[in-house]
Amino acid sequence: MEHGTMTMDHATMTMAMGSTVASAASAAATSAMSMDHDHGGMGMGGGCKISMLWNWNTVDSCFISSSWHITSSGMFAGSCIGVILLVMALEFFRRSAKEYDRFLVRQHQRSVLCTCFNSSNSSSTAGETGAAAKVPGPLVAERAVCTCGAANGFRPGVLQQIVRAALHMVTFAIAYFVMLLAMYYNGYIIICIFIGAFLGSLVFSWEVLGAGVGGATERKEEATVCCG
Repeated sequence: MEHGTMTMDHATMTMAMGSTVASAASAAATSAMSMDHDHGGMGMGGGCKISMLWNWNTVDSCFISSSWHITSSGMFAGSCIGVILLVMALEFFRRSAKEYDRFLVRQHQRSVLCTCFNSSNSSSTAGETGAAAKVPGPLVAERAVCTCGAANGFRPGVLQQIVRAALHMVTFAIAYFVMLLAMYYNGYIIICIFIGAFLGSLVFSWEVLGAGVGGATERKEEATVCCG
């Protein structure tokens, strides 16, 4: 009897262990199917869906932080518009940095030209004799202005360099913020980044080309390699 009882207990334990293993396997299969349904995404607290693969998630998507949690289609549409405006702002600050550099160059040239003009007038009235004295004064001054103005470069002052560095910092920060958004592999967000780059270049890169110092002669080196 004892042998029979032990056999029955062993069979009961075997059946219980088999049931436990089957339950665990079923739970694992359900979890795997859920992950496949989410396109390889990972769930976070608050219902956020974050995917490391290309996806077209809308509602319940999260970007940058859990506070940027998409809870409706309207909120997602607003986020897309915000991404477009963000990339346009990136192009705006790039153009602003270029224009500020041009402003500094023009300001420096005006000061140099004014100095050359005054020195030319004083020299022409004091020491010109012979054939040189027959050249009209304004013509001599104009010739001196053109000669002196193109020769000198300059180093910006401390305050000017601070402004240049601040513009570069803002451009750099926006560019990496856009890069972080692209790393969520959301097709809609990436398309919005492309649209923002197109509109930003259309509006803020429309300038005179080949006009020397006052115009654009070549594209400036960008703040980041990854973001255009």
